[in-house]
Amino acid sequence: MIATEGQIVVARKNQLAKAFKYPAKDDIYKSVSVVLKANRLKQYAMDHYLSSDRKYAGESNSVLESNLFIKSYFESLTPYAEAADRVSPQMEQIKIYELITLLLESYPQLKELLFDFSEPHKIDLEQFMVKNYRYNVPLENFAKLTGRSLASFKRDFEKIFQTSPRKWLQEKRLSEAYYLIESKRQKPADFYLDLGFENLSHFYASFKEKFGITPATINSVA
Repeated sequence: MIATEGQIVVARKNQLAKAFKYPAKDDIYKSVSVVLKANRLKQYAMDHYLSSDRKYAGESNSVLESNLFIKSYFESLTPYAEAADRVSPQMEQIKIYELITLLLESYPQLKELLFDFSEPHKIDLEQFMVKNYRYNVPLENFAKLTGRSLASFKRDFEKIFQTSPRKWLQEKRLSEAYYLIESKRQKPADFYLDLGFENLSHFYASFKEKFGITPATINSVA
């Protein structure tokens, strides 16, 4: 999904995602992100007598064209960002409520997405992990997104993969790293974050422990 200048992206909760920013060569890059937390949305729904009578089943992410009101709203956030330490909870709530109102009036179809407070249902764990193993998030997040408690997640995981989640994630990421270095001629600095490693030192130590060689050795042999 690609959003260009003047567009906004609305992303639903309970999903893993990564964002890449590509600034223009002849202009300053600016972007603003606003997180609409569940407690704020629930309070707004109560205050305005709103409810969603069915579970949202649309796209997880939507790119929408901005309008004069939305554009003005984001421009108005500049002083709040520059003086965040002086923004009171009351001021914050006013701006959050303003955005929710603008979204609902500009894009009525977002109602079900914004006010769907249901928890993730139990999904195929193997398929989910194979798709999302690159994300460096706590196991509790993986558990929640697959519709399980942490204990249930670990139990189901070991039944499927015959190993613990932490060990599987490490092995999977390192195997992918080996492939990228050997077959794609990529350098660890270019992908270690995308593969879920916290820093280069962590990556190099883990790689050496598993394969007994360094990434540089693979390139020199190849």
